[in-house]
Amino acid sequence: MPGGRLTQQERQQIAAGLADGLAYAEIARRLDRPTSTVTREVMRNGGPVGYRADLAQRATGRRAQRGRRPSAPKERQAAELPYGRDPEAVRAYEEKFTTVIMASGLTKMPAQVLALLLTSDTGSLTAAELVQRLQVSPASISKAIAFLEVQDLVRRERDERRRDRYHVDADVWYQSTLASARANLQLVETAREGAGVLGPDTPAAARLENIARFLDFISDSIVRAAEQARDILHETPPPPPPPTEAADGGAA
Repeated sequence: MPGGRLTQQERQQIAAGLADGLAYAEIARRLDRPTSTVTREVMRNGGPVGYRADLAQRATGRRAQRGRRPSAPKERQAAELPYGRDPEAVRAYEEKFTTVIMASGLTKMPAQVLALLLTSDTGSLTAAELVQRLQVSPASISKAIAFLEVQDLVRRERDERRRDRYHVDADVWYQSTLASARANLQLVETAREGAGVLGPDTPAAARLENIARFLDFISDSIVRAAEQARDILHETPPPPPPPTEAADGGAA
């Protein structure tokens, strides 16, 4: 069984296998690779829907370059994160969270930005901080933010230093849910318009009318459920239990 890094050709075979609807195990069998190798490759590079062989190849090259750069001692890296968080564990989680968000319909850059905002303790970051964290151009961040603003997922404010700062609020999922419901209502109106254009008592008109009725019902249910559950977003979670002596390293 071959080892080492995946080649460009192997990544193209993975992309082709995903397009054909093959399971990870079958793709791995054809490559003579462990299934875990294929699963990890896909999940860290866009997931089964967003995986692209050329993008995965470039991302691997960038990670390899970062790995060759001198790194700070582990003690310093740990000190850079609050609450004693493990930097490697945090980065791995951010990648996983990004992949899950992408599966909900966002493209990679907006998903990365949203994941970083949601996992920051302040719920806000500047453009410069996002550029530094993601190692991308300011233009890429600007485009991602513009998309997220349209979806009501982030808001923009000027801080005391006149910098644009991007926030996610407690109501971010509530606002996004309402935006999704509004988009469904536009589909309802358009479907019903099409039913009128195509003429009554025709199969196409009946199909569009049924779509409109379905989406109208779903949108109304979503809005009512969001209103009823909104208070959950503002609840204060119970405090964590106090650390034990064992967790503190024992008594002095």
